[in-house]
Amino acid sequence: MNNQNILVWFRNDLRSHDCETLYRASEEAKQTDARIFPVYCFDLAHFDETSFGFEKTGAFRAKFLIESVANLRESLRSLNSDLIIRLGNPDQILPELTQQLEIGSVYYHAEVTTEEKTLEKKLRSIFKEQSVNFQSFWGNTLIHRDDLPFAIADLPELFTHFRKQVEVNLTVRQVFPIPDRLPTLPESLDIGEIPTLTRLGLKEPVPCDRAVLQFKGGEHEALKRLDHYFWESDRLQVYKQTRNGMLYADDSSKFSPWLSLGCLSPRYVYAQVKKYESDRLDNDSTYWLIFELLWRDYFRFVAAKHGDKLFYRTGLRGLDIPWKQDWKRFELWQIGNTGFPLVDANMRELAATGFMSNRGRQNVASFLTKNLGIDWRMGAEWFESQLIDYDPCSNWGNWNYTAGVGNDARGFRFFNINKQSQDYDPQGEYVKHWLPELEAISASKVHQPWQLLPVEQQRFNVRTGVDYPHPVVDLFASAKANEEIYNAAK
Repeated sequence: MNNQNILVWFRNDLRSHDCETLYRASEEAKQTDARIFPVYCFDLAHFDETSFGFEKTGAFRAKFLIESVANLRESLRSLNSDLIIRLGNPDQILPELTQQLEIGSVYYHAEVTTEEKTLEKKLRSIFKEQSVNFQSFWGNTLIHRDDLPFAIADLPELFTHFRKQVEVNLTVRQVFPIPDRLPTLPESLDIGEIPTLTRLGLKEPVPCDRAVLQFKGGEHEALKRLDHYFWESDRLQVYKQTRNGMLYADDSSKFSPWLSLGCLSPRYVYAQVKKYESDRLDNDSTYWLIFELLWRDYFRFVAAKHGDKLFYRTGLRGLDIPWKQDWKRFELWQIGNTGFPLVDANMRELAATGFMSNRGRQNVASFLTKNLGIDWRMGAEWFESQLIDYDPCSNWGNWNYTAGVGNDARGFRFFNINKQSQDYDPQGEYVKHWLPELEAISASKVHQPWQLLPVEQQRFNVRTGVDYPHPVVDLFASAKANEEIYNAAK
């Protein structure tokens, strides 16, 4: 029995560039003549329901995942190999494959959140009994965990403190090269088919011509997007000034969907930023994109430090706030029918495309928690279901923060929707794009259509044939009431 064969278990690392598991396996194979078996499991647990009854992986994200896995298979085929596809529970499938394929080692990228770590622990126990080496690597952050200037247990509770400490001597490791060639898989091996959305219990999402960008999964599309944003359109030089824009594709990098599935390596992004600074321009915008990658790192290290607390109702701070589970109002928020155009436009964009800008996320999350007083976990789970760029660390970390229960929270941080609308959509272009029923309203009143005079309202209703809803709450009165509740818990 040849127990030198290596199984590379792909998870949220769907790429061939800067892929340490694949690189290490290929180097090992050169020395031992071992075969390499790349594997991806469509884990059934990911297509179950959340605790509040939403699809854990909605159609948009599932479609993006399928495209990403398909592209990884293409990349591996170009290296003379292939990708073994299985649908089911990894703790059953992987041990079966190790026996079938005479595997001596399983290489994988470690995760930090509860479900993923529980699965790793279970597999470690099984592989120990099988005498299979189960070796983890770290590959999802810009900064390797071993290069932090402190232990994970000593991670600062404020992002600013984290950033200042890591920036003193910022260490970013080199990108791992793509292997030149991989060993051929046996012809007799059943490599399996990529499941359809129907097979996963989902419906094909309806294409949306209003989408800010037609996202498509996969490493190839990720590198193509980076090349466009950095080198073709030269937008990196104005990233800091435009990143809060919500309407246009190149307002921000839009790298997050590919980063979330590991189709794009943060270290590769960093290397390209450094090349851009060397070849073209070094300014606040080039730094700011790295700054955002550090935020992403921080949330992952926070999850590694605090574990399950990230998902508790009381959050990382342990605040026992009496959140409401008002399903009637929550559904108005879900479908974009709250009467606040900025909130509604963003929620309709999410429902239609699976994407929403970071600025939009901050506003809709603030509105749900600070104005409606609704359980922040309902919002976090809805985002988990809908977002194509869902990442448990960033999603739940940001919801902790916005709800005021996170480690880096600033108390009752209330987003004034009216001011945010004027600051980031002064002409109402974004809200009119997603709320066509408001197209006839002037820029001065489009963000507060409840201020229309009766005669204006009548003309508006006749022209559009749509009665846009009145605000579900009073913006400032609701914020004040929820602040009192928050302060009492605090």
